[in-house]
Amino acid sequence: MATDTRHLAVHIDRPLAQVYAFAADPANLSRWAPGLGGSVARVDGQWFVDTPEGRARLTFAPANEYGVLDHEVLTPAGETVYVPLRAIADGDATEVVFSLRRMPGMSDTEFDRDTALVEADLARLKAVLESAAG
Repeated sequence: MATDTRHLAVHIDRPLAQVYAFAADPANLSRWAPGLGGSVARVDGQWFVDTPEGRARLTFAPANEYGVLDHEVLTPAGETVYVPLRAIADGDATEVVFSLRRMPGMSDTEFDRDTALVEADLARLKAVLESAAG
């Protein structure tokens, strides 16, 4: 099934290892992606985030050397949303690419709103990492 996808990217002036380590840790999500939800907690080996709709479960790609930060969100409504996310080395810096997919039935206005939210999260990720010492 064909779907609309927008590849949203940000260039971060930090090495891949540093960007990956920070973004791969679910405990850091609330620092750079508050649009996903509020508090993040690990319960019985699984990660959860509190969203306005209720608690969602997060499942992340296993640690890897390729910068794959993909994850799935099991929404409170029981829908699974796959989130492709990559950190790609660019010399001594990193490009982070988020592939935003239009959900079934999503209007252009809703897709544009989600695009703006993801762009804000990526800008926040850049700001947090570039303001960090080192």
